[in-house]
Amino acid sequence: MKEKKVVVITGGAGGIGKCIADEFLRTGATVCVIDKVAGDHFVGDIADKKVLETFAREVIEKYGRVDCIIHNALPIMKGIDECSYEEFQYALSVGVTAPFYLTKLFVNHLAPGASIVNISSSRDRMSQPQTESYTAAKGGIAALTHALAVSLAGKARVNSISPGWIDTSYREYEGADARQQPVGRVGNPMDIAHLVLFLCSEKAGFITGENICVDGGMTRQMIYHGDYGWKLC
Repeated sequence: MKEKKVVVITGGAGGIGKCIADEFLRTGATVCVIDKVAGDHFVGDIADKKVLETFAREVIEKYGRVDCIIHNALPIMKGIDECSYEEFQYALSVGVTAPFYLTKLFVNHLAPGASIVNISSSRDRMSQPQTESYTAAKGGIAALTHALAVSLAGKARVNSISPGWIDTSYREYEGADARQQPVGRVGNPMDIAHLVLFLCSEKAGFITGENICVDGGMTRQMIYHGDYGWKLC
């Protein structure tokens, strides 16, 4: 009988992370969530090195291996006008350092065929004003992805997903909000969860080091003022 997959998810108590956790649970996997929000999971701030070490030790002692790691925890978003040195460092700790260190803690316990999926953002390639802390963290994890894919060759496949506009309340949008995306709608957490499960399956066995943008085509659409009804206000 095939063993259940052991899946680790950071930031899995809500939003995209919870959707991913729920979908893995539906497949029969054992899911280990860490989140700073209180709940029926390991509660702790992944920016804290000791928290990561305690969490990893508990998972290893209980299950002995990890099949999938999903680095999903959300960094803070603050811009250059208001973001302090400490806040910027905190964003990088959550978004880049923690994924690196947690992977390092599990690296000798990765099961054969292991998969790691990092959740980046379409902001790793485009920006709005005053988003530096979040954007830097997401750009960092996108680059960390291909570095880990090379270093962990033969041990794990490592890929990242860059979501665009994902409404975690599953609200359906109409009008310009929907039409600005070529697919004609705003995304929802299932759009990301489906890809995570695919990347963690044997069907994705020839994919590693990739960053896949899931944004309804929004970052591919060229926008010029005055063309096709677009207006810069």
